[in-house]
Amino acid sequence: MNTPGTIDRPLTHDPQKQAPMTPSTHEPAGSATEDFTTSGANDSRQNRTREMQLIPEALARAHMHDRLQEAQRERQASGLLTARRMQRRAERASRRARRALAMAVMQ
Repeated sequence: MNTPGTIDRPLTHDPQKQAPMTPSTHEPAGSATEDFTTSGANDSRQNRTREMQLIPEALARAHMHDRLQEAQRERQASGLLTARRMQRRAERASRRARRALAMAVMQ
């Protein structure tokens, strides 16, 4: 049963060039299960796997965003500390200058 044009040896492997299957006459009409497409299922599965592959990237992006915000808050805090330190230094210098001026006037 290996003649050309059978299931074992089709004339062509291109499904669009093959002859369509016809129902046999000895089968009652409607006995076979209906054709259904699984393209929706495949599309959702592909989207799901694509999303699964992108999860580490999204997590890394979120982590990077958090780290950048933390660094920015740290810079603001260190800038505030530096400003307070400089303010105290200026106040001390001002007190010294006032004291020196008072000592000069008193003599």
